[in-house]
This record gives sequence, structure tokens and C-alpha cells, in this order.
Amino acid sequence: MAKEIQGEKLEEVLTREKPDRRLLPHVPSRQRSGRSRRALPDKVLEKYDYLHFTNGEEANARYLVDYPVKITAGGRIHQGRARDISVTGMGLAADPATAQALVRAGRMELEFEIIPGTMPEGLERKVKVEARCVRPSLEELENQLRDKPENILLGLAFDQDLLDYSQEKSRFDVPFVSSLLAIICLCILLMRTESVVYFKFNKYLYLYSIIASTFLLVKYIFGAFYRPVPVDPRYTPGVSILVPCFNEEKWIRRTILCALDQYYPPEQLEVIVVDDHSTDRSVENIRETLEEIRTKEGPETADRVKLLVQPVNRGKREALARGAKAARHELVVFVDSDSFLDPYAIRNLVQPFKDAHCGGVSGRTDVANTFTNSLTKMQSVRYYIAFRVMKAAEGLFDAVTCLSGPLSCYRKDLVLQYSQKWVNQRFLGHKATFGDDRSMTNFILRHHRTDYQDTALCYTIVPSDYDVFLKQQMRWKRSWLRESLVASRFMWRKEPFAAVSFYMGVLVPIVAPVCVLYNLLYIPLIHRVFPFTFLLGMFLMAGLMSACQLLLRRSTTWLYGLWFCLYYELVLLWQMPVAWFTFWKSTWGTRMTPADVEEARRKAEKKARKEKSGKGEGHAG
Repeated sequence: MAKEIQGEKLEEVLTREKPDRRLLPHVPSRQRSGRSRRALPDKVLEKYDYLHFTNGEEANARYLVDYPVKITAGGRIHQGRARDISVTGMGLAADPATAQALVRAGRMELEFEIIPGTMPEGLERKVKVEARCVRPSLEELENQLRDKPENILLGLAFDQDLLDYSQEKSRFDVPFVSSLLAIICLCILLMRTESVVYFKFNKYLYLYSIIASTFLLVKYIFGAFYRPVPVDPRYTPGVSILVPCFNEEKWIRRTILCALDQYYPPEQLEVIVVDDHSTDRSVENIRETLEEIRTKEGPETADRVKLLVQPVNRGKREALARGAKAARHELVVFVDSDSFLDPYAIRNLVQPFKDAHCGGVSGRTDVANTFTNSLTKMQSVRYYIAFRVMKAAEGLFDAVTCLSGPLSCYRKDLVLQYSQKWVNQRFLGHKATFGDDRSMTNFILRHHRTDYQDTALCYTIVPSDYDVFLKQQMRWKRSWLRESLVASRFMWRKEPFAAVSFYMGVLVPIVAPVCVLYNLLYIPLIHRVFPFTFLLGMFLMAGLMSACQLLLRRSTTWLYGLWFCLYYELVLLWQMPVAWFTFWKSTWGTRMTPADVEEARRKAEKKARKEKSGKGEGHAG
């Protein structure tokens, strides 16, 4: 998803892991365990919960980088360039003279800056750390120098790993941000007390104010009590990963490899890719990927991946339904074609199914291209809060209202049971094409529990273009409105806290445009009163999101929580009234589905008629 800016192509900024010599390094077999010897012990990770590493291997992954490093050794200052980095060490490129000096010195001080997007979010910062040279030895270096190389690659080990360094440098942040969170919550409560006092002057306005603030505060409180289901190594039910694909030639190879490269018993895992009659090179890329797997990992591994191609474009739901019918395992996992699974995602995702009443589980989705531009940074904060706070709060009561498309898991028998109704869903006479994740969730949630597993992680590509983003958000609002009305018919039967929270969550965004107009236009124009209290409340709610991002993730993106809330009030909020009257539309807006092609055809015909009519009037004149 790149766009043109003044003739230049904007490339997505993604972390680049150093390639392993194996194509699928995490798949266990008789010859290999699937775990890296470089993995950090689990007890070490407990100190760094804010980085959300699900395993020690992920925590010590190596990333390809290219930035300058200032080195102080033996009283002299040298320069080099980091070529790869992990939390425990660095691959440093240095000229021969510098390499000799560093190898002889053995120890040194490094100063460098971790550029945002080159390592996991939360680690970006300036670093000054002691290190030692672990390779090459002096003898090995002399042998390399005989070939007169331009640069020598040195292996350096940090005395203090970057996780501990980051933790140490953030010690001031934790009490400060915790205090800030407490102050924000207290201010919100005091403002809501004011709403109660003045309730009689405008019942509807102050009732909405009380409901909105209570809804958000309760979500944050419940989210704080959430804990994921721990992993039972002996519980490995059969899993079929379904990847629907339509015109995704850029990312489909990576999606397939990440889905297959799971630390999970290979005989218990299969991947089914269903191409919905793509018009680009998606099918060719999929076949090339399967051939690559066959060549490098063997036919036994390649046979665990199936490709199904739809004869005509029938939509995402039919693609997933066909995949579910072809699946041979008891659990089916839905993965979007531009989403990349963590190697331990499936092992974590299946754990809630030990409860026989659990019908579906959502994993956590992080933004893969966070640092591409301000829009992707804003979405990164929104995604994190939406999953780690909002969805976690729903998971506390086993009533998650949207098992998200990038990564969700269902019992296959339930998917097959509801697939016909799901594929042929109509709402007020119109066929439902998008919102497949919310729709399937409603079918499952009506009679079963739905859960959230924060340790099941995937990364997704989000729009880096505002036009594409706004079309996506409009589609989501239409499906949210439709499925919220559907869920309203049965959510009252759920656990009381979950039910009340759901209905509050439906009411707040629907009424919000009216409330904003009342406070920002009616009150100032009619009563000549500046809406200071309303604006302060908005700022405090935005501050709550940003403070949580800073406290829980310690990412430099935390300020974009404020930007998201402002953008929501100025732009996204006003999509809701449009959604009220256009919920029946079946176009995606972000890709040319048959509905989009038909819509484009109608617009072209309408434009042609107008031009023809205009020319006719001109001749008549």
C-alpha cells in the first residue's frame, strides 16, 4: 500500500528481520526443535511486559539496520555503521583500521540511536551502552585483512541488553504517567459529578455525558484486570488457517510463510489459501511461494498448503466458507491476506478453546507499518487501545463483540453450521458483503462465548493514504451499525456488565454527532457561552488514550493518541450520520470488488449522460 507524493513513491516502513538460513525456522521436526538457541529465558521477559513479547525468541530477534555508531575505545573515538541489531548485540561494519583497534581493545562504549521502525515499537531511543567484541578473534581478523576488504563486520555483545536499558531509562516515566492517569481519571469523575449536579437543566445532554464517560472509564478499568489464558504445551488441537485473497500480490507471500512458520506440531496445522479470482499476479505469486516451500522445505511441508481458486469473484465470505468446507481440522483460523502471524500466534490463540463453551477467539492485531507516516502512527495507537483495552475488557466477560478479521479462530463445526446464513446475509433487503468478522461473531456469540487472547499476535498493513483510510472507516462504520443492531437483539441475555457496556457502546457513537453540534454550535451561538467544559472533557479523554499508550507501551507514538481523538471529532465522527443513510451500500471503496466495478460503471454512465446533455444544451443555445 504505497502512494505517490509529488512524484515519489512512499514505501511502507516495516522492521526487517535478518533472514534465517531456513525458510521456516520455527516449524518443529525430528531434526530441529523450532526454538532458537538465542531465545531469552521467560523469567527475563517478565520484566518487559510493556513490549508484549510472547516468547524469548521474538525478544532477541535480529533486525537489519543501517545507522551510524560512535565508538569510544582505548581513549580514542571511532566511527562505524550498525548492519544488524538485537537486544543483546550488534553487527558493526568498520574500516580495517578501526576493526583492528576495536578487536585489540576488546571493550568499548557505543553511542547510537535506534531509529523508529527498525526494532519493535517501544525500543526507539538514543542509546549509550558498554560492549565487548566477541568476533572475530585477532587471528581471524588478520586472515580477513589479507583479502584487503573495504569493511570488516564485527560481532559486539552489549553489557546491558536493550530491554533492561529501556526499562532503566523509563523509570521516571512510569510513576509520572501513572500519576497523570490518576489525575485524568479524577478530573473526568469530577466533571461527571458536575453533570449530575446540573442534570435537571438539560437531562438529555448530561445523561449522554455521564453515559459516555462511564463507558470509557469502565472499559479502561476492566481492561486493566484482563489476563490472557496461559499456554498449556500439551494442548495442540488441529488447526486450519484460512487466508482469503483478492489482489494482494504484494503481501501474500509473506502472509503464507508467516502462517506456515508456526511453533506448532506440523501434523496439526494446515494452511488453505482461497483466491477470489484476483486480477493481478496474486495466484502466480502464491504458486511461486508453494514451489519455493517445496524446494526448500520438502514436499511434506508444501503439502500442508492448499490453493483454491474461485472461478469468479464471489466475495470474502464465500472464499472463507469454501476454505472452511475444505478444512480437515477442528479449529479454523481466519487471517487477512495482508496480515503476518507471529510464530507463536497459533499456540497462544487456541488456548481458550479448552473451555467447551468457547466458540471463537480474537488475537491481538498490531500495526506492521507504524512508522510510515503520521496516519499510520495514529492508527497504531488506536489499534493498541482498541485491542489491549477495549477488546480485553470484553474478553474479561467472554463476550467479545468483534473477532477481528486479521486474526480470529472458530470451531469449524460452528462456522459450517452458520455459513449459509452468513454468506447469504441480507439486511433490510440488501445483501451484506463486508463486515464479515462482526457478522460471524454475532452468529457465534448468540449461543456461545467469545474470548480475546492478547498473546496471540499478528501484524497488519494499515492504510498510509488518507483517501483509502477514510473509505475503510466508512465501510467499517456501516458494518458496525448493521451488526450492532443485530447484536442488540440478544446481548441483553449476556452477563449484566457485558450487556450494559455493549448498549452504552452502541448509544455513544450514534448520539455523538448530535452532542458535538449542540455543544460546539448551539450553545456558543444561542447562549453566547464558550464550551470550555466540553472541550476539556474531550482533551481529558484524548489524554487518557495517550497516557495509556505511553505507560503500557512506552512508544514514541503516544502523542498521536491526541491527534487521533482530534481527527475523530473533526472528521471520522461525521461519517456516522452518512452511515445511517448509506448502510445498504455494498462497495468496499479500497479495492475493486464486483460491487465497486458496478458502482464505477454507473458513475461513468451518469457522467457520460451529463456531458452529452450539456453538449446538447450548448448546441440548442
